[in-house]
Amino acid sequence: MLREIHIQNYAVVEKLALEFHPGLNLLSGETGSGKSILVDALGLALGGRASADLIRTGQERATVTAIFRPEGRAQKRGLWKAWFEEYGLAGAEEEEIILRREIHAGGKSRLLVNDQPVTVAAVKALARHLVEVHGQGEHADLFARDTQLDLLDEFAGVDSLLEEVRGLFLRLRELEREMDALSQNEQDRLRTIDLLRFQIQELQHAQLQPGEDTSLADEKHILGNLEKIRGVASRAYSELYEEETSALSRVANAARAVDELRRYDAAFEPHIEPLAAAKATIEDLALFLRDYLGKLEANPRRLEEVEDRLALIDRLKRKYGKTIEEMRAYQEETRQRLEGLEHADERRSELQIQLDKVSTKYQKTAQSLSAKRREAAKRLEKLVRQELSQLGMEKTRFEVQFEGASPHGQSSAGQGGAKGIDEIDFLISPNPGEELRPLEKIASGGELSRLMLALKTAVGSSKSISGNGMGRRRAATFIFDEVDAGIGGRVAESVGQRLKRLARDAQVLCVTHLAQIACFADHHYFVEKFERAGRTVTEVKYLSSEKERAAELARMLSGSKITDAVLKHAAAMLKQAT
Repeated sequence: MLREIHIQNYAVVEKLALEFHPGLNLLSGETGSGKSILVDALGLALGGRASADLIRTGQERATVTAIFRPEGRAQKRGLWKAWFEEYGLAGAEEEEIILRREIHAGGKSRLLVNDQPVTVAAVKALARHLVEVHGQGEHADLFARDTQLDLLDEFAGVDSLLEEVRGLFLRLRELEREMDALSQNEQDRLRTIDLLRFQIQELQHAQLQPGEDTSLADEKHILGNLEKIRGVASRAYSELYEEETSALSRVANAARAVDELRRYDAAFEPHIEPLAAAKATIEDLALFLRDYLGKLEANPRRLEEVEDRLALIDRLKRKYGKTIEEMRAYQEETRQRLEGLEHADERRSELQIQLDKVSTKYQKTAQSLSAKRREAAKRLEKLVRQELSQLGMEKTRFEVQFEGASPHGQSSAGQGGAKGIDEIDFLISPNPGEELRPLEKIASGGELSRLMLALKTAVGSSKSISGNGMGRRRAATFIFDEVDAGIGGRVAESVGQRLKRLARDAQVLCVTHLAQIACFADHHYFVEKFERAGRTVTEVKYLSSEKERAAELARMLSGSKITDAVLKHAAAMLKQAT
């Protein structure tokens, strides 16, 4: 849910901070006051196209910040966590999402989510979970067949069946890929078998052992520096043990002297044992050096063997893996692949049985899904037509056309897809005598806004009746920017009622010029443009009292000349709308 928006140096907005609330949030004001600019600014934070022309004259940067907070922790985990994990960002457990867009005079812009730079594509993916915008030029999603199918599925309440179809389709594709791999050209298969056998034999003959390369490198280092090591070890042995003035002799002398001192002064008692321990340590090290020197023999042949072995391991690493562990894993994977190719006929028979079984189950489940969709489509058509008749589109025909599958569910595309065997298209005819056509070919912006309102109202009423809640993909915030285009009177009142109904279980932001819609607002904002210090400025005032709201409704009804009668009428409209 959108909680706050902060705008600075954007178009005619110098500095603005607005707090929004649950329910129906409505913005009104004179034509050209900047109402739609606020919606456009929010769109910028949601990944819309940026331009340096949007920066307020004389400024170097424009900033728009939108703050979203969830209704509850379950919603946050469900919608937000997956997005944060997908894009590798921190903040999935934060109490809010802060979207910030900065535009610089040089033409550069950047997007941040919780102060972390992100791409436009990433923000748009997140925005789909947060906001639905319906206004001029914002209906591209509704034109997409996938979006229309998702809306029908939401209305039909077929989540579990759809998930089953998706799982069967993915399994089907997995089996088909394996079958294709087995069905490759026989000559290619035989050549691949020969190659895999050679690779396995090469790795088996090498008999690689974990950590072998490291131990061999250490041994090579010793063998290559044998004379230096022998000289240093001999010198250490002499200094510790052999010389008359060796460390062992001197420590032994010191120990005898301290032992004699102990006879006269007990203060030397604690030092007897450490000296004895030092003497024992020196003796142990001297014995180790003696044995070590006894093993140090020049062995050019062994050095050559070690170097050859390391060269072999390096050559195999270039072919099969960066480490011995990776090469051993590759050997096992190759063995399994070879086994599969050598027994391709048996595996192919097994796969065909599985393919037939999964395909049959997929078609059966997809047909059940299609049947439910077709049944729901009839109900949706009826409900949408009823809603449209109340929204000034009485003569409008609306139909859901199914393509790509017959009524019996046989897909012209064969297997269908992850969403089943259906493709649909929303068709509309706004005027009598016109044939039904796809939305993008016939509907205007205002008609599309009302159609979307009708669709959302119909889907919402279906969810309320079935007790399914808000639906699996429904956004938390809806924005309607031109839903009142070309309407008035009773139709405008119907639009207001439906916005109010939609706002019962979602946040709705609406820009309107009509008092018949504005009277239904839970929260009313007045947008005003004026001149200050020779500059045009847009500001927004929250109308907190009934008196302020009535005055604004009166202005919307009669313009600048507001009479007592108009004020009374406005107050009555507010009272009736509650």
